[in-house]
Amino acid sequence: MTREEINEEKQKEIFEDEKKEKIKKIMKIFVKTVVIITILGTLFFTYTTYISTVKIQVREYRITDSKIPESFDGLKIIHFSDLHYGSTMFEENLKDIKKIINERNPDVIVFTGDLIDTNYEITEKQKEVLAKRLKELDASLGKYAILGDEDSEEIITILNQSDFTILKNEYELIYQEKNEPILLVGLESEEAKKQDLESGYSYFKQETYNSNIYTITLVHEPDSILNISENYPTDIVLAGHSHNGYIRIPFLNIPLERKPGAKKYPNEYYEIQNTKLYVSSGLGTNNQTGIRLFCRPTINFYRFSTK
Repeated sequence: MTREEINEEKQKEIFEDEKKEKIKKIMKIFVKTVVIITILGTLFFTYTTYISTVKIQVREYRITDSKIPESFDGLKIIHFSDLHYGSTMFEENLKDIKKIINERNPDVIVFTGDLIDTNYEITEKQKEVLAKRLKELDASLGKYAILGDEDSEEIITILNQSDFTILKNEYELIYQEKNEPILLVGLESEEAKKQDLESGYSYFKQETYNSNIYTITLVHEPDSILNISENYPTDIVLAGHSHNGYIRIPFLNIPLERKPGAKKYPNEYYEIQNTKLYVSSGLGTNNQTGIRLFCRPTINFYRFSTK
């Protein structure tokens, strides 16, 4: 073999060795990338599915209005919504909910619909437990509920067993110490085609009605306020349904999902024609993925005061 041939062979060996080294480096980078993606994906899935869906946040609001009677100065209302029992909320979560609510000693508790997830086959035993836990919620002036678009007749039984008064396009006058009530209106679901505003606000058809009465309205879908604010007097509206979009873009206050009935008003707070709208992000989930991101489950806590 000539010298030139020997040199050529050596160059080939060197080239092959360099090629193998490059392949090894590429494979190492590939394996590291796969491992990192797998770890990040696992962390993301764990957080969005098992942490951010059950770590309940309490949103506190102070509402000041001269229309609020002096006897209601300091009134405390707890508002929770969209439990969707069987989605990401189960019996162990009910204990947390009870603790969060009762330790704040609310005067009134309101629930704005969708108690059990429609995709969950709840057992009779679980219904009993659910009714028992809801019954353990304490409110000095009463517990009230409306039905959501997914609530069936069995929900009425559970809520009745839990000492909730169900308002189906009805109103309730709530009294404190003096003969100066506030008005609580409960409307049925607009998405379920059961909403009747005239019946719900029939108080204002009475001959002796107080046109300046402080009015709180419960709705399931926040977009219902479009009809209410234009036609009926109400000071605040408490809603659910939207889950505030499940996944939100941080800092931009933008939800990634807008459900029918919450396309215009999915976020937590709005003011429309002097009516304040508060939208709970709910407790459970009912989207296909069953996840939340930058949008924790919430219980809303309102403190009322008069000027």
